[in-house]
Amino acid sequence: MGKKKILKRKHPPLESEAECQPKSKSVRVSSKSLTTTNPYSSHIAPTPHQCLSLRDTLLALHGFPPEFAKYRKLQHDNNNNHHHPTLPPETVLDGLVRTVLSQNTTESNSQKAFDSLKSSFPTWEHFEFVFGKVLGAESKELENAIRCGGLAPTKASCIKNMLRCLLEKRGKLCLEYLRDFSIDEVKAELSLFKGIGPKTVACVLMFNLQLDDFPVDTHVFEIAKTIGWVPASADRNKTYLHLNERIPNELKFDLNCLMYTHGKLCRRCTSKKGNKQREKCDDNNSCPILNYCKEPV
Repeated sequence: MGKKKILKRKHPPLESEAECQPKSKSVRVSSKSLTTTNPYSSHIAPTPHQCLSLRDTLLALHGFPPEFAKYRKLQHDNNNNHHHPTLPPETVLDGLVRTVLSQNTTESNSQKAFDSLKSSFPTWEHFEFVFGKVLGAESKELENAIRCGGLAPTKASCIKNMLRCLLEKRGKLCLEYLRDFSIDEVKAELSLFKGIGPKTVACVLMFNLQLDDFPVDTHVFEIAKTIGWVPASADRNKTYLHLNERIPNELKFDLNCLMYTHGKLCRRCTSKKGNKQREKCDDNNSCPILNYCKEPV
């Protein structure tokens, strides 16, 4: 008898990697999918009180994360001074590229990759320079500039595709016009760029445009499932739609930053163990947010 042929199981692409890859027509995320109605409208959690309580608990536990302080101050200043808004710490285009580079890597490596990119192509916002230096760059040249951030070939392709599309659409490499758009208009506009997924769009909305949105990364997603804010069968995109409808706008920024930070620091409440994770809710001393665990509604 001949030897049995062993079939190797294909591993699905990493979540962040899949988001950066160009989308075919059959899987492309449309603006409609970013603004559809809540898929879990009968799921009553989280209530405004639960959101406030978790925000306060995490704030007492961690303090506000310093890496997000400049964005928080900007949002606070602009909310209280509409006539003379504070200048943002970075352009919208810089924020979008920075978010792409943050996929599937540490904050330190992401920052190094962004600094390296800006060092190699310091004025890539300007049409003449960018066309010759980034859009026309050999793929390896761009990849090498961001290699320390991981997934360099995928991210380089994502960045070049986005810049090329923007240049063709607007005639210049600038996204500042988005500051005059509504949330739904921004989602519709950015979803046209290949490789720009819902989480990236949400991050740009919250951090760079100071609009009320609630990005759902792996940490936020796992915590939301652990404490019963979404059904156990929820996926990330539906979780995004549900939480954005349920969480009060005035709590979204702080709560998102704090849940993200807690997810990085506490592996007990975000380990990917499905419903078995809920068994840890009996030991509430292990992590303060496990007090919020509830069975799915």
